[in-house]
Amino acid sequence: MTETRLEITELGHRGDGIALTENGPVYVAGGLPGESVTARIQNGRAVKPEFTQKSPDRIDPVCKHYAACGGCSVQHLAEKPYLAWKRTLVEKALKDRGLETHVSEAIAATDGGRRRAVFTATRAGRSVLLGYHEKSSHKLVDVSECPVLDPAITGALKGLKSLAADLVPKKGELRITVLSTTSGLDVAFDKADKAYERKIPSLSQKTVELGLARLTINGEILLEVRPPLLDMGGAGLLPPPGGFTQATLTAEDTLSKLVLDGVGKTKTVADLFSGVGTFALRLARQSNVHAVEGDAAAVASLDRALRKPQGLKKVTFEKRDLFRRPLVPDELEPFGAVVFDPPRAGAQTQAEMLAKSKVKTIVAVSCNPATLARDLRILIDGGYALQSVTPVDQFLFSTHIEAVAVLKRE
Repeated sequence: MTETRLEITELGHRGDGIALTENGPVYVAGGLPGESVTARIQNGRAVKPEFTQKSPDRIDPVCKHYAACGGCSVQHLAEKPYLAWKRTLVEKALKDRGLETHVSEAIAATDGGRRRAVFTATRAGRSVLLGYHEKSSHKLVDVSECPVLDPAITGALKGLKSLAADLVPKKGELRITVLSTTSGLDVAFDKADKAYERKIPSLSQKTVELGLARLTINGEILLEVRPPLLDMGGAGLLPPPGGFTQATLTAEDTLSKLVLDGVGKTKTVADLFSGVGTFALRLARQSNVHAVEGDAAAVASLDRALRKPQGLKKVTFEKRDLFRRPLVPDELEPFGAVVFDPPRAGAQTQAEMLAKSKVKTIVAVSCNPATLARDLRILIDGGYALQSVTPVDQFLFSTHIEAVAVLKRE
């Protein structure tokens, strides 16, 4: 197989450089626009590319695991073009749906590092590996550092591996979700070896020695030394073990401000796919809020938070699967604004109902530009006008980007 000279012209949505050839695009791992490489081409990918010209935007990766780890894709790109690329991801997704609109510059929201991390642990002979999978592989990278994380989590890696050694099954992988809270780390192990019960005294002792706030194994809270609390805009909340939260506190605050600004002074707001109440608790400082969420544990966390005086307006909540049973136009009638923040699959069915409603303002929050663009297309075809789209980067060095879109009924 002969080598070919390739000129990289753009950065793809997965972080690979793209070179256009007569036979179609060729993807170059680690390549940047403006760079030249020579490589063999196999199945549309450059094999062992050798760079003959490098971009002035190329920088040295900050993590020693970068070459193998699949957690980060673009540590080698300088900040300004990196944020511009994140913005482009949103612009292209909208354009694919025929939406030509201004997209604001991406907001960097990664200060302090990610407060939530999901690790994998597995056995390798007599050793235990803890870390992330390699790029496009089931092989695990045993990490000793991770510069994108909250330092509290990075500092606990050795202790987490010690705990994992008592819990990892003989076959298969162990999943570890770690959340940095105001009272310490909240650690949840899933798919742990079922015989862990006989190790409870040792696990409890390690939990105390590591200064963890809470330890949960296979959905059972083994030990809660201190309630692992989160500050939701001044409202205290106890999250469910292993539950979803925004990855960084800076991003949560940034997204919340965009949501609050988008809603404005609306008196009644529906917060759909509300999770533990990230937006609902903040919105309730100025509006009456009805929160709807399908996950029972998240709804229970919001319920507990509301049982304590928080200085909020009226907040009601409902457990409901919005994918199967979206709010219909008659149910949406009381609300002047609707906020929705669905999983990556988006909110197509709910968007279809909103498009038929009389709701004046909609604020859409999404971690997937493609499904966001699809849902916005539905709303615009239903008579809404797109006011703004703002990308928010909370997944540093990754291919992921959040976005907040504000729509008004014409």
